[in-house]
Amino acid sequence: MSAAVPPATPALPRELGRHDRGVPGPTLLVLAGVHGNEPAGVEAAQRVLAELARRDAPIRGRLVAFAGNLGALAQGRRYQRRDLNRGWGAAAIAAMEQRVGPDRSPEDDEQRDLLRGFNDVLATATGPVLFVDLHTSSADGPPFLCLADTIDNRRLGLATGVPIILGIEETIDGAALEWFGARGVAALAVEGGRHLHPDTVGNHAAVLWLLLARIGAVPPAVADVPARQACLERAVGRTPRIVEITRRHAITPADAFAMAPGFVNFDFVRSGQLLARDVRGDVRAEADRLVLLPLYQPQGDDGFFLARPVAPFWLRVAAVLRTLRADALLPFLPGIRRDPADPDTLLADRRVARWFTVEVFHLLGYRRERPRGDRLLAFTRRRSHPENRRL
Repeated sequence: MSAAVPPATPALPRELGRHDRGVPGPTLLVLAGVHGNEPAGVEAAQRVLAELARRDAPIRGRLVAFAGNLGALAQGRRYQRRDLNRGWGAAAIAAMEQRVGPDRSPEDDEQRDLLRGFNDVLATATGPVLFVDLHTSSADGPPFLCLADTIDNRRLGLATGVPIILGIEETIDGAALEWFGARGVAALAVEGGRHLHPDTVGNHAAVLWLLLARIGAVPPAVADVPARQACLERAVGRTPRIVEITRRHAITPADAFAMAPGFVNFDFVRSGQLLARDVRGDVRAEADRLVLLPLYQPQGDDGFFLARPVAPFWLRVAAVLRTLRADALLPFLPGIRRDPADPDTLLADRRVARWFTVEVFHLLGYRRERPRGDRLLAFTRRRSHPENRRL
């Protein structure tokens, strides 16, 4: 399978538009086209804004939409010099602000402009904010959501009826979701389908309409909720509703990575099945899994992801345990202590905490896993702002 190259997008303003009638309420903040070869989100946001304006629709709060990588959108490329969706951590932003001259990339200027826009929206919000980042894939398959594993994000994601992927945000450093998550803002990334598939724009638009209704920004009749739900039900079909990432296969240009042909999102793969080839040889599945985001485009540093379904029982258990704040008991377990520099990070001594450590931490929302020296694993959770409960 080889992905068709999306056409260049005509010149766009940074702010695609907003719908605001001056009534206090929630903000739906949309980012589209942070990858320049993914213009479907831009068209979807424009379509929703145009329909709201045409009908002079009532709204509590507002809908605000930004275009992401304007330079890359104009060229139909994922990015020009760096991936604009990989530099949103605090350290990366600080480094970006210091770059000057030939070290500075076009994406640095794009990001600085977006930061001004994001900060202005957050500073002027009259209620809780929900951030939605619209993406598309080089492979076929149904739409799905990526989100940091908080109860508020889960609740909002489930309201769309679109499959939820737990763990992608925690395996990728520097996605835009990370910037909002660090501020306690509810945030979802929507993979609407293949780049140029005729249904992708409609999938994105349906998710935006359902979220506008879910957060109480527009009445259900204005959003035409039954029609939007039916659109997404057709696109989703029998896809598992919630899965969790078990592996991210990161790549670099030196790997000469080539995905095996024919995979689509949520394809079932057997243990040992050939997935790709690189300079080291065959890349195979280590267990029976579902494959996500197989790479069929020249740019990108994610070769593929593997995932497994999550049983509804464990979702209910996780919700109860988090409501009871059971994670407060974790530092009393052998080999576990809280990071003195970060109350949302727990440190596990791999020599002591061996049994079901990862499973327990994930259950309680500590999904971001990073090594800390030779002995320790650091598990970090995203914390939601209490105001998100109003969404």
